[in-house]
Amino acid sequence: MPFLELQDIKTHFTLRKGMLAGKTTHTVKAVDGVNLTIDHGKILGLVGESGCGKSTLSRTIMQLIPATSGAVILEDENLSDLHHRDVRAKRLDFQMIFQDPYASLNPRMTVFSTLAEAIKQRHPKLKGEALDHKIAELMERVGLDPRFIQKYPHEFSGGQRQRIAIGRALAPEPKLIIADEPVSALDVSIQSQILNLLLDLRKDLGLTMIFISHDLSVVRYIADHIAVMHAGKIVEYGDADEVFNNPQHDYTRKLLEAIPHIDKVV
Repeated sequence: MPFLELQDIKTHFTLRKGMLAGKTTHTVKAVDGVNLTIDHGKILGLVGESGCGKSTLSRTIMQLIPATSGAVILEDENLSDLHHRDVRAKRLDFQMIFQDPYASLNPRMTVFSTLAEAIKQRHPKLKGEALDHKIAELMERVGLDPRFIQKYPHEFSGGQRQRIAIGRALAPEPKLIIADEPVSALDVSIQSQILNLLLDLRKDLGLTMIFISHDLSVVRYIADHIAVMHAGKIVEYGDADEVFNNPQHDYTRKLLEAIPHIDKVV
């Protein structure tokens, strides 16, 4: 049985123009019939250009945006049928890492407060030395020095802030991580560090991940399987190396052609 299954997910938005009787409506099909399965412990790379529906799909999986139709089934439980209170409790099992850690982190909260708040979602009675130890352990796991525990987000580099965001996502002890363009705002050298960190976390914690990016080369490095998304639909799916080396869809070929190459000057 798949760990996560998406069954014919459609997320449509109705736009209205004009005033009163003269208004017209238009439906934007951001996600239009997506079917995917992910096995436990695997990383699915979801790739496509801006506006293809990747982020809308990720937020639909997270139940932050309701699906127009279809089902999101996590460990044989249909999240789409749950009451919002039950979804909030279930969300401890699936967390999200956003593209811009500076925007996603509260600038008025220290690292300690940020991680403590997230940890207490799973362990509300944890406090004192036990909480301090868990936070220090979490910081070390994501490659941060626990001595910086009382610092604020603006006192860290972009890569360090993303590590804090990853730590916050790990704090409730989730089973599924959705990473939405988590390295696109970082320098290339820092990107590789964050990608390797995510791979280590997958191995050490047995996490299942959806890694979203517009860059096929980045997705190929981290993902077991790749799903290529275009205009709200999955147009190609397969083993990462197979999709990269033997693309079947014209859109996938265009994404591959868009990867920069440096030609040697003779």
